[in-house]
Parts: sequence; structure tokens; C-alpha cells
Amino acid sequence: MRVIFATCSAAEADALASRLVEERLVGCVNVLPGVRSIYHWAGEVCRDEEVVLLMETTDALADAARERLRALHSYEVPKIIVIAPERCDDAYASWLDEVTGPAA
Repeated sequence: MRVIFATCSAAEADALASRLVEERLVGCVNVLPGVRSIYHWAGEVCRDEEVVLLMETTDALADAARERLRALHSYEVPKIIVIAPERCDDAYASWLDEVTGPAA
């Protein structure tokens, strides 16, 4: 199992999440609103309201999901971090295997 952590604008969150689930690249996306991001961009300190996307996928699909998210994302340099959890509940991992990848 892999968890993909990303940020995006609230306006594009549902579209990104839906597309990745529909394409079976991720099993679930949690959209966490109300994130205030402060960062350097183009020589300035910027402040923006964003949302966090937490997505679960399989080890085998992590790279494809990351690449697809990058292709769909509106940011020039999106934050996309793939995390390998130490443990995952067996039942959840089985469900994730069922809902990702080629449709049965």
C-alpha cells in the first residue's frame, strides 16, 4: 500500500479525486479542506488556501497514480508525495487491491 499526499486548490479537488478513483488508480481520496499554505514562489512569499488530498493505492500503481495526478494537476510544480506506511490493516489492503487496477 502507498499513500499519496498532495495539495491543490479547492476548485479542482473533486475533479482530481474523482478522476483518479474512476480510472482505478487509487481506491479512495480524502479531501481535507481549510489548509492555509505559505511558501516561496517566483521570488515571493505566497499565501493561499488549499485542500489536502490523501489517496490510497497499491504499490504497483503508485507511480502511475503519481504521474496521472501530475498530468491532471493545474500547478506548475504540484506537491505530490508518496508515502509507504509501515503497516496497513489486512482487510483494507484486500479491499484496495479489489478496487484498483483493471476492472474485474
